[in-house]
Amino acid sequence: MNRLEILAPAGGPESLEPAVRCGADAVYLGAARFSARGAAQNFDREELAAAVEYCHARGVKVYLALNTLLRDDELAEALQLAEYACRLPVDALIVQDLGLSRVLARCAPGLKRSASTQMSIHTPQGAALCRELGFGRVVLARECSAAEIAEIARTAELELECFAHGALCMSVSGQCWFSAVLGSRSGNRGLCAQPCRLPFAAPGGTGHDLSLKDLSLAGRLGELAGLGVTSAKIEGRMKRPEYVAAAVSACRRDADGEPVPPWLAEDLQAVFSRSGFTQGYFDGARGREMFGTRRREDVEAAPAALKRLHGLYRAERQSIPVRLAFSAQTGQACRLTMEDPDGNRVCISGAVPQPAQNAALSQERCAVQLTKLGGTPFAAQSCVCTLDEGLALPAAELNRVRREAAEELLALRAKRPPVVFSAQAAEQLLAAPVTHGSAGERTGENAALRLHFAAAEQIPAGEAAAEKLRRAELVYLRAGTPPQELEKLQQQGLHLGVELPRALFGCTEAFRAHLRTARSLGISDVWAGTLNAAALAREEGLAVHGGFGLNAFNTQSLELLRELGLRDTEVSIELTLTQIAALGGELPRGVTVYGRLPLMLTRCCPLQNGRSCAHCDKNGSLTDRRGASFPVRCFGGASELLNSVPLFLLDRLREVRGIDFISMRFTVENSVEIGEILTHFPKNSRPEYDFTRGLAEKGVI
Repeated sequence: MNRLEILAPAGGPESLEPAVRCGADAVYLGAARFSARGAAQNFDREELAAAVEYCHARGVKVYLALNTLLRDDELAEALQLAEYACRLPVDALIVQDLGLSRVLARCAPGLKRSASTQMSIHTPQGAALCRELGFGRVVLARECSAAEIAEIARTAELELECFAHGALCMSVSGQCWFSAVLGSRSGNRGLCAQPCRLPFAAPGGTGHDLSLKDLSLAGRLGELAGLGVTSAKIEGRMKRPEYVAAAVSACRRDADGEPVPPWLAEDLQAVFSRSGFTQGYFDGARGREMFGTRRREDVEAAPAALKRLHGLYRAERQSIPVRLAFSAQTGQACRLTMEDPDGNRVCISGAVPQPAQNAALSQERCAVQLTKLGGTPFAAQSCVCTLDEGLALPAAELNRVRREAAEELLALRAKRPPVVFSAQAAEQLLAAPVTHGSAGERTGENAALRLHFAAAEQIPAGEAAAEKLRRAELVYLRAGTPPQELEKLQQQGLHLGVELPRALFGCTEAFRAHLRTARSLGISDVWAGTLNAAALAREEGLAVHGGFGLNAFNTQSLELLRELGLRDTEVSIELTLTQIAALGGELPRGVTVYGRLPLMLTRCCPLQNGRSCAHCDKNGSLTDRRGASFPVRCFGGASELLNSVPLFLLDRLREVRGIDFISMRFTVENSVEIGEILTHFPKNSRPEYDFTRGLAEKGVI
């Protein structure tokens, strides 16, 4: 069993000291920009440098979260921040953006990178692909069960980081566009407005059916370590210092094999919880018990706990053992040597001892005085005093050399060699041509067409629609569609592909079997919306077409996907049409022009807050405060929450530029409705029903 790292949040400088003093092995924090918690206080450059020195002096690692999606025009600034982080240096960068990761691998190969939980990794194949991309650690999706974590750990050749305490997003991280679509505040860019905490009602639910309780594995970290996990992560960069102190203290005790005191467990819940805590994902016990909201009694319990918790970090944590050696000899300056376990060593000279007039200096008195290291992070492991007889030194002199030795050793421990960063390599990559061949002038009117169907029965009859179906470059059906249905459609002249689910929790091998069935029918094209799905399809030797869930946001991310062998990809649904047209690189790319935009991908289905899966007709929906209905559909290892109205750009295809193909995605529509759309494609006029332009015009902030 490995020693479990306790990784604490530091939303700002005021939370750093509580995290370190309560026993964190590492902290993660964000700079002024490009952090997934953009609303946190975060750290400016001066504060970041001070934080790294403070932590390193105390043996605590610092991970900088540079984990938002980046536009092409933001990459240079993000890399300047990464270069500064290398000079400090931080111990690792936490990264979501595939393009940023590509550039970092080339300009700072010695800098450790952690694959952010925003990359949605939850399978052994996804973790292996992260290792191939040069990541040293992957932050697994919070939705993974203990059994799934163990499966990943068995073959993982990189460190695994798992959330152990804190808020649970309703959606799989990196697969949520709820805040972006509803208000242009992107969770993928650190500005989530948390609309999921508002009332959304499922049939028979509580009315807050997108709000989960917070996770807490405090008391079970031994199990986490036993699974092969390297780091236990505490969520909470938006929370106050007392919360950080409580969560770190509880996890530190548990990781060290000590029981969590009842008062600390109570205060941890009091300082912040939503109707208590849950372990549902870890135990594979999803359902109504996982849901919760911030109640009045949760808020009222906090003030009393805050006072008690402040005492947890009032003093330095003396966690660094040091060896002391002191000598006092006739006619020579006294000397104190202090050495830490890492081999750092300082030597301080003091006054020349004088002949004793009364009591002479003794070894016991020296040791007592020199080992008074309170107020520092040091604790005396040993103290050897070599003294000539009959000498005297004032206690103040012993205190001075001890104090100076501690200060110098602390400063020495804070110094680390910088990580090499090649600004020239970064500039060369960003300066590469941004043209996209012939697609630069191609519009949605003459781009290739791809169609996605949730079920075979949606495919319309009639010759007009059939002609459009046959002309489609690819017609996707979900992996797992019965073989006889696939064969029937092939006989109609359709070029079929299969769509893998973006969530493969616990069902990778089942979908591997579905891919092999499809391949036996001559179907070799696979839509993959996450790295997990792309890695699985690659293993099977199939042609991988990337989906919107890969969050391709810039030219460098397109280039990375090309290097991984993808044939093409859909770009992020958060980009505007202007931004899409400006993307460079050689990988063919496409954009969705029709369909219900996915708002969330959630493993704990919101309908389960009202009824069990056994009593669900798989066609549920949620209703918001205004009465709008949001469909919920299940596929693979999760459920999708879809927008209340469809995206419609079919009347503006001339404005969709710089792409190779367009996608139309049919989820809740019936065959008649789909037939009407296809019959009039591509000359569709503005529809009479409610629709949205999505983020094609307004984009995200």
